[in-house]
Amino acid sequence: MIAKRLEGSLFTTPMIFLGFGALLNIMDILPTSQAEPLLHIIAEVTLVVLLFLDAAQIDQRALLRRSVWPTRMLLIGLPLTFILGAGIGLLILDGWSTAMVALVAAILVPTDAALGQPVLTSPDVPERPRRALTVESGLNDGLALPLVLMMAAFAAPLAMAPSEGWFVFGVKQVLIGPLIGIPIGLLTGWGVLWAKKHDTTSDIYEGIGALALAAMSYLCAQELGGNGFIAAFSAGLGFGAIVRGKCAFIYEFTESEGQLLSWGAFLLLGAAFIPEAIAQLTWAHAFLILLSIFVIRPLAIWISLIGSDASPATRIFFGWFGPKGLATALFALLVLEDLGHGLADPVLWIAINAVWISALLHGLSAAPGAKLYAARLKGQDEMPEHAPHTPSDPAFLARMA
Repeated sequence: MIAKRLEGSLFTTPMIFLGFGALLNIMDILPTSQAEPLLHIIAEVTLVVLLFLDAAQIDQRALLRRSVWPTRMLLIGLPLTFILGAGIGLLILDGWSTAMVALVAAILVPTDAALGQPVLTSPDVPERPRRALTVESGLNDGLALPLVLMMAAFAAPLAMAPSEGWFVFGVKQVLIGPLIGIPIGLLTGWGVLWAKKHDTTSDIYEGIGALALAAMSYLCAQELGGNGFIAAFSAGLGFGAIVRGKCAFIYEFTESEGQLLSWGAFLLLGAAFIPEAIAQLTWAHAFLILLSIFVIRPLAIWISLIGSDASPATRIFFGWFGPKGLATALFALLVLEDLGHGLADPVLWIAINAVWISALLHGLSAAPGAKLYAARLKGQDEMPEHAPHTPSDPAFLARMA
């Protein structure tokens, strides 16, 4: 009833649903024991769907022409964020082992574009920066997961170490996803167009097929020892390269279901963990989270873009809009299962507190930050490559094609 009014306000939907979830917990309407297992499943499904959707809407040709920003942020910014986070964490988390501090640093690396959605959908922000943020957010989840699992294995070697060795494990995690996802996306895209041409499908089934494609790419990669999140993103890239502008309903259908899953995940996150996480928040944990948001990522991204054509305003913009979201919570839950509550609980509380603090800070700053950034870029070389749009607008999809 009031969603449209909220779009341009300081309150984002993740903030609202986290608050609703926390209220359910406080009122004991949805007990933690019921919310936690549901959250694990829904958060994983949500990440898969949103990664696929985000990738399917990327203009690959424009990305190939101007890919230096996301490439640098992923190859330089991501490891540098982890290294800086681990180094600062060792100074702040007194009494923690090096392996546990490194695990926390790895869990705080991935970013979630959903928490800064007003930035990605704002017609004021040029296409190139939004595309760079989408690609970085889509791929850093999958790239950070092997790092998280490796740090967890150092913390509990008997529980987490892969049988094939870390080098083979890392190579499989990074390579199998694209090798599985891109061909699946391409083949399925051609199949959808063939079905439309011969009138053997309809809009609603195309949307369901897109969701099934995201799931299939994820499961195939997981079954072969690869990274399912990278596979889902890669499948979206392949699929979008074929059908963009020709099957707009697929994007509308998938985007609607993706948003519903995202809201449900944040609701359950609030219901399962937020009140207890706040109760467990210490000054040291809060200081580390704030440094991660205000210093560690911005500094790493700034350094990663040195020598590129990114202006100082763009570097600050990219450094700030790296919110901690569902991937941070999900990765903490993954290691909780393997390490056990006794060892992993402090890591979980830092991760959950980072999510709600990030949702608050990045949510409040998203809309005004997008407008301020756009104002700073007027008259510079980083103006839009396409006309203002919203990602689900069929006219925008046609232009991208």
